[in-house]
Amino acid sequence: MEDRTPGLHHVTAVTADLNRNVEFYTRILGMRLVKRTINFDDPGSYHLYYGNGKGSPGTLLTFFHRPAARKGRPGSGTVSSVAFSVPEGSLEYWRDRLSSHDIALHGAEGRYDGDCVAFTDPDGLSLALVSAPAPDARIPWEKGPVPAGHALRGIHAVTLAAAGRTSVESFLTGTLGFRRVWEVGSRLQFATGSGGSGAIACVDVLSDPFPGRGGFGTVHHVAWRIPSRAAQESWRRTIGEAGHSVTPVIDRLYFRSIYFREPGGILFEIATDGPGIAVDEPLEALGETLVLPPWLEGKRRTIEESLPPLTPPEAA
Repeated sequence: MEDRTPGLHHVTAVTADLNRNVEFYTRILGMRLVKRTINFDDPGSYHLYYGNGKGSPGTLLTFFHRPAARKGRPGSGTVSSVAFSVPEGSLEYWRDRLSSHDIALHGAEGRYDGDCVAFTDPDGLSLALVSAPAPDARIPWEKGPVPAGHALRGIHAVTLAAAGRTSVESFLTGTLGFRRVWEVGSRLQFATGSGGSGAIACVDVLSDPFPGRGGFGTVHHVAWRIPSRAAQESWRRTIGEAGHSVTPVIDRLYFRSIYFREPGGILFEIATDGPGIAVDEPLEALGETLVLPPWLEGKRRTIEESLPPLTPPEAA
């Protein structure tokens, strides 16, 4: 269909430890905290956004803070890994950096279309850094603790864990318009748009498809980009006509969203590129203060009193 999604917009996960999360993603991975706000559906809890200097679509990893959440469990119907793109030749730097912070590294040979290093964040979320063969033109956060020549460029890919391949492959290629680009054993890789970093969905077909469980250390949902509201409405009709339940368009202030589930149960979102992260605060001050949507501004004092203290990010 026209206006095919060009790739990933953001990934949202769950953390149980707010300040440990901020320290890890800003101080160790070198991302910029670009938005300090609340979960619009649960105003008593934080929603933090990390990304590049401008908070560009495709660079964003966001977190709901849920301190009372149970530990998530990997398995079918979950996102088993989130991978970031780093420049070619940077993996040795990252191995040294992560090891210096006592972060255990895991073997991940053949997992992506390039060399990679795998590890987990403090909540147990599975992450990878991929040195893809094709250059990634996305501009990193250049004022963080990681030199720009090694800094994260953006999200490279997400991996979906599935009990079987038929339904998810049919959904990705038939409904969402992805194309299968390679298959190795029980792992498949699909691409959308022009492909490459930021436009990849991998699928692991599990030999023992025990169902996963949401909670801290897991991905809550995966959002795909769309350039315009008209294209989003077209996608909403297409997904509904294919027999899938899809929400009305929801105003998330920084983008507008529709939500639906792929056949295995993973929550997907299609989000517009605009208005953008800087719609409610200056670009140079992104993430420095708590921002609220206009419809909750009148409850600011109550909301602020309900939130735990957040330690500002510091450079390593």
